[in-house]
Amino acid sequence: MTPVLLSGGSGTRLWPLSRKSYPKQFSQLLGENSLFQRSAGRLSGVDFGAPMVLTNSDFRFIVTEQLAAVGIDPSAILIEPAGRNTAPAVLAAALWQAKTDADALMLVAPSDHEIPDAAAFRAAVAAGVPAAFEGRLVTFGIKPNRAETGYGYLELAENPTDFEARPLALTRFVEKPDSVRAEEMLAAGNYLWNAGIFLFTAKAIIAAFESHAPDLIAPVTAAVDKGKPDLGFLRLDPDAWNGAEDVSIDYAVMERAENLSVVPFSAEWSDLGGWDAVWRESGPDANGVATHGAATAIECENSLLRSEDEGLEIVGLGVQNLIAIAMPDAVLVADVSRAQDVKQAVTALKSKGARQATAFPKDHRPWGWFESLVIGDRFQVKRIHVHPGAALSLQSHHHRSEHWIVVEGTAKVTVDDDVKLVSENESVYIPLGAKHRMENPGKVPMVLIEVQTGSYLGEDDIIRFEDVYARQ
Repeated sequence: MTPVLLSGGSGTRLWPLSRKSYPKQFSQLLGENSLFQRSAGRLSGVDFGAPMVLTNSDFRFIVTEQLAAVGIDPSAILIEPAGRNTAPAVLAAALWQAKTDADALMLVAPSDHEIPDAAAFRAAVAAGVPAAFEGRLVTFGIKPNRAETGYGYLELAENPTDFEARPLALTRFVEKPDSVRAEEMLAAGNYLWNAGIFLFTAKAIIAAFESHAPDLIAPVTAAVDKGKPDLGFLRLDPDAWNGAEDVSIDYAVMERAENLSVVPFSAEWSDLGGWDAVWRESGPDANGVATHGAATAIECENSLLRSEDEGLEIVGLGVQNLIAIAMPDAVLVADVSRAQDVKQAVTALKSKGARQATAFPKDHRPWGWFESLVIGDRFQVKRIHVHPGAALSLQSHHHRSEHWIVVEGTAKVTVDDDVKLVSENESVYIPLGAKHRMENPGKVPMVLIEVQTGSYLGEDDIIRFEDVYARQ
């Protein structure tokens, strides 16, 4: 079967670690690999083909870089021109799959969930395969272990008692409940959390869209058919795509379809939809305290303390029911009970024009990344990391000159007609207006410190003459 990884979300409830420019699926929330890498690894093996990924243009090189780092080669990466929720994305994936095999199985999953027992999850997927081959739309429901108000629910026709992985009849989808209703559903025993994971053939889900969401067929089909290949990606046609309704797969199809089955899954699962979920998945100690990075808890209870910068120490002293997340440019302090309200902080920061609302401290590019170390009125100091074999575009600037000091590796530097190698502890000056480029010709990362001076230091002061990544 073909795994379909949905990787375009912004994850504002995990701010400040997750931001629009670098959302939670690409972060190392739990362990060395990102949630996206963990999801791709979980959906690999003898029963799975190469994954298909749906993401947006800003994340396309992050996707390829992270997949390559774990040795996974995707079958296709579809670039959504704009966010249109999950229904158009799933339909686009199915239409693309149908071009080669309409009878192929597709396992659609978010790329930011945590499922520690990958073998148990694969077994649950295998249990749903016969029903999917019969033309049914199979969804997966999680056995609830608490009265959770942050998830939607699936109502079963009967209490499954043993919650063994097998296709069961689904009565209806239930919206996120209040606490009283959640307690009632937990006690009833015939409700599962809606994991948002689906298994079906490409042919079956396309037929379901034709029956229940026919208005999506024309714009999404046109977006796929008119899509343009771009450096191994397929860019869906923006004009056609923008004509598709912004709607979830649940609302567009699943809540209306009659050929539904649900497979219970009783092992651990989390959508990591808030810092309270991260706290639970981080393995709190006997006092309910979980720490990460340069964090110290002294006489604390039921708290999560995380430092995302090795040079920034965070210390909790005698605190209870607290979430404290420290980033180089922003700190979140919140009561655990307000974990689902963190997106309010993002809204407040946006209203005051704070870049921290959406921009990540590290700006990831196809060639590597950079971060600003110091910003003044007419100068800026950056650290720039260039991957082995990568190259920045040949470019010039109207408003700034630059000094580059190589601190790790070797740089191949072009300044107008002059090309030379610059080694560690050597520097080069880039005059205002000069055509220039830096490349990493070596086998190890190249790191340099860049000092910019000038009247305007914005990233849009770039004129590109050549770019291997086809950016404008």
